[in-house]
Amino acid sequence: MSFHCTLSQIASNMMRSNGMKVVRTHIYDWLILMLLVVIESLLHFIHPFYCFVGKGMMTNLKYPPKSDTVPIWAIPMYALLLPMVIFVVMYLRRRDVYDLHHAVLGLFYSAIFTAVITDAIKLAVGQPRPDFFWRCFPDGKDVYDQWGNVICHGKRSVIDEGHKSFPSKHASWSFAGLGFLSLYSAGKIKTFDHKGHVAKLCVIFLPLLVASLVGVSRLDDHKHHQQDVIAGGLLGITVTVFCYLQFFPPPYHAQGMFRGNLL
Repeated sequence: MSFHCTLSQIASNMMRSNGMKVVRTHIYDWLILMLLVVIESLLHFIHPFYCFVGKGMMTNLKYPPKSDTVPIWAIPMYALLLPMVIFVVMYLRRRDVYDLHHAVLGLFYSAIFTAVITDAIKLAVGQPRPDFFWRCFPDGKDVYDQWGNVICHGKRSVIDEGHKSFPSKHASWSFAGLGFLSLYSAGKIKTFDHKGHVAKLCVIFLPLLVASLVGVSRLDDHKHHQQDVIAGGLLGITVTVFCYLQFFPPPYHAQGMFRGNLL
């Protein structure tokens, strides 16, 4: 009930302040964001490339199936919802509508750009997952054609998902959302003000640690190879840096605390 009242209060304040003005100024950015969401949704209906998987390659693809330590539905919770809660708290303290708008829009762009790039690469590469053998041959009886390529007799959707190992979306999305939060926090608490407060580093390293542990969980769950997680993490943090700098100065900038101060 209190959370709903808080959201209503924020909406009311934005209506009275420059909130609607800044939204209208960035209307094309929001429209493009919606288009990217549609593109990301359509990517899930595209058949992935089936790369050659020979018998000799099965040595590293026979890991037993395991359930996800971090389910896919949990990613938006900690990579999107958690940062937005921080943004709202900062808004309630500072009443800077520019900061709130740019933080939310920047976060959304980081997430959707990362998702589109990650899924597009997944579909194009078609890299088999470590547990691909059991996805392809659920009964454990492997069959190959005259060229030595697999002839899968498992469930089609399971096989398709088994060809989406590279890069890791859990890793890329985690580093996109939590990486943005890390950069945002660094600017707000002036981590790089050269005053020697090393404890501030804990605030910006904690989200990155969580993202790293999510990536490690994908190795433990036999869903990805090491290079998949590394590539996903690098992709997510790279996209986030570009998106963050579109809306905010670098965290080490003297005016890196609030974008609204520069407008």
